Amino acid sequence: MKKYILGLFAVAVITSCVSQQERAMRSADKEFILKAANDNFAKKKWKNALALYDRLANLVAGTDDFPNVGFNTAYANYYDKSYKLAGHQFKNFAVSFPKDPRAEEAAYMSALCYYEGSMDYNLDQSSTELAINELQDFLNNYPNSERSKNISQLIDELSYKLEFKAYENGRQYYKMGEYKAANVAFENVLEDFPSTKLRSKIYDYIMKSRYELAMKSVYNLKDERIESALTYTKLVEKELPNTEYSKTAADLREKLEKEKQNFVGVKKQAEAKIAALTAKQKKEAEKLADKDKTEQQIKDQISNEKKAMQLQRDSAALKTPPPAATFKIQR
Repeated sequence: MKKYILGLFAVAVITSCVSQQERAMRSADKEFILKAANDNFAKKKWKNALALYDRLANLVAGTDDFPNVGFNTAYANYYDKSYKLAGHQFKNFAVSFPKDPRAEEAAYMSALCYYEGSMDYNLDQSSTELAINELQDFLNNYPNSERSKNISQLIDELSYKLEFKAYENGRQYYKMGEYKAANVAFENVLEDFPSTKLRSKIYDYIMKSRYELAMKSVYNLKDERIESALTYTKLVEKELPNTEYSKTAADLREKLEKEKQNFVGVKKQAEAKIAALTAKQKKEAEKLADKDKTEQQIKDQISNEKKAMQLQRDSAALKTPPPAATFKIQR
């Protein structure tokens, strides 16, 4: 019997709550809707609260309740994890009510919403860049705020996400064997994030990328790429002494020096072959030129003989007297 009574009580409570929400959704009474919305907000029933706050937007416009509804709506969306919408609403509140005591809190929450909405590093990072800008704006507008103490930490966290994404892009190029692209990508990370915590790893990848480019280079770029790789091994040893990276640098430099010596021999052989081929081509060209010269001489001789014969024929025609005139005798 006791369990039955408790069950009825629970059902009654639930029915009452549902009925209040339904009545509020159908009602045109601003005060009743506002009370129901605030009750839901206090009970952390964010979706119910948002449904009612949405109905209140026009009803409270221009009244003293308007800021409260806007502020609570932003928080309800924040707790409901609609960070983009909440961020916009908090920012709108801070701009619309700059003298409200909650304006600073709204500005902070707006920046925090953009921070929460930042995507994972392997996804599009436009939301992360926007979040950094919003957090920096809060620092600029409220430099002495207590809330500013963790803003720099949040900015550093988001900046690291951007640099890690750039670093991973370089790693992907390296893993695919696109060593030239990897080298460029890693150098861009160093340029864009001069204080990066990944500097030692980036040095290592640039060094290995240049090593691979040198060892697998085409002939006409071999010398240049070997020297570039050797220079970088020395940089790594200087910047990262007594580390695993400096040990790798020493090992790669030894291999590069051997490759350099081997390439000296290859170049000598190639130069000798080129010289021999050039000499052969020169001889063949001279032979061809002599042949062409002889053929031209023959053609010239034939042409001169034809001209001489024609001249003789023309001369003979001039020396032969014309035949006597023939007259017909009239009968």
